[in-house]
Amino acid sequence: MMQHLPIFPVLLPLVVAIILLRKREGVDPVRRTISITATALLVAVAFWLVSQVAGGETLVYRLGNWQAPYGIVLVADRLSAMMVLLTSLLALGSVIHASGGEDNQGSNFHGLFHLQLMGINGAFLTGDLFNLFVFFEVLLLASYALLMHGGGKARVQSGLHYVVLNLAGSSLFLIALGVLYGSIGTLNMADMAERVSQLPADRQGLVRAGALLLLVVFGLKAAILPLYFWLPRAYSSAPAPIAALFSIMTKVGIYAILRVFTLIFGEQAGGLSLLAQPWLWWGGLATLGLATLAVLSARDLRMQISYFMLISIGTLLCGLGMEGTASRGAMLFYMLHTTLINGGLFLLADMIADQRGKVGTRIVRSRKFRYATLLSALYMLGAVSSAGLPPLSGALAKAWLMSTATLSEGLWLWPLLLLSGLAGVVAASRAGSTIFWRNSNGDPVGEPLSRSKLTGTVMLLAWAPILVMLAGPIGGYTTATAEQLADTVQYRSAVLGHVASGESVDAD
Repeated sequence: MMQHLPIFPVLLPLVVAIILLRKREGVDPVRRTISITATALLVAVAFWLVSQVAGGETLVYRLGNWQAPYGIVLVADRLSAMMVLLTSLLALGSVIHASGGEDNQGSNFHGLFHLQLMGINGAFLTGDLFNLFVFFEVLLLASYALLMHGGGKARVQSGLHYVVLNLAGSSLFLIALGVLYGSIGTLNMADMAERVSQLPADRQGLVRAGALLLLVVFGLKAAILPLYFWLPRAYSSAPAPIAALFSIMTKVGIYAILRVFTLIFGEQAGGLSLLAQPWLWWGGLATLGLATLAVLSARDLRMQISYFMLISIGTLLCGLGMEGTASRGAMLFYMLHTTLINGGLFLLADMIADQRGKVGTRIVRSRKFRYATLLSALYMLGAVSSAGLPPLSGALAKAWLMSTATLSEGLWLWPLLLLSGLAGVVAASRAGSTIFWRNSNGDPVGEPLSRSKLTGTVMLLAWAPILVMLAGPIGGYTTATAEQLADTVQYRSAVLGHVASGESVDAD
């Protein structure tokens, strides 16, 4: 059983998706039970995977027992295992929330949901770039349908933009893979890392072009400026559980940048080393600055949460562009925080919309509604954490990231990060006071609170204090993950079987 562990996070959602997609009509309690149980089982598998690699081991699963670089490999190290666990935790909250009625507004919700989980987990676990492309396509195909789940003009319009942009991104991805394969002769990431450092100077120009084309593709997925204009409209119009799950979609782009430009084009890549660093640093600062201005202009709660997400993307890119492994450890801790909290805020916005009738999530005066005290407390928990105010996880993550900046980096990062926090507080205060306090006279109205929706929302927002309480062990894990990323010899040794420093576990 142990030797097959790396493939479980891909196989489990695939099998569940096939079972659930066999029947299109409606949603019944049995299908909901299967979907929630399978997602909970995925959380258990992800925790098991993390426990197996926490000591620094790298699990390599060779499909068909073909040796790398000729066969397909799945690789589970600290980073990929952490991302699988993050995905499963986010998915569990989302699917429980969706079972409160959102899943019944269209067909095949649960089957498509698990198909997307299969694509996301595969992207985090694959050991070669071609299968990264394949898993990208799987998760995108499922996301196209989920984005337009339930229909409506806004969803169709934003979904069309999303589809066109991602088709263009997929075309560029294929071109980049062709350029890199033609120049290097392999798409296995460990093998590419070995060959890139030995490339003759006359072939480095073509490889540099292919690598920068990959950066554009991953930047589109991560929503880096100026490739982020599709995100606010797409995420704010998507069904709440899908918008919450989409919180991990931009992190797939961040993960791909981190993996490719650390392992293949990292410090050991000779003339091609660290070629993405300036783009990530200045792109991150620009994304952070523009998103800070945009969050103040939002007139809808879901749009405001989308801009909170863009602020977090700018912060993550800055962490990627900074020097040293300490900033990577802080950046990974911030990624855990922002993915779960922004996902929870999307779910909470849906519960608020249920209470406010036609006004929905617009930040305008409305009628009094029931459960305002409970919902406002949850909103304060999420907004304070997302803006980065003490004592919740956002403040801890931002303070840690700022403490790792060098003097020259701090001159840019500190003012922008502090201003983004101030803008977040101002925007959240304005939205909260308008939605919860500026109500018309009369008795409170609104739909009965759904237990499923409340449970899913609380499961995600509760991570704001939990991450603070477990900051020691979780921070130790992200720091160790950053150190493992810097040790590219260990990864190459595990995948290719070469003798090198560091331990590895061959799991085939």
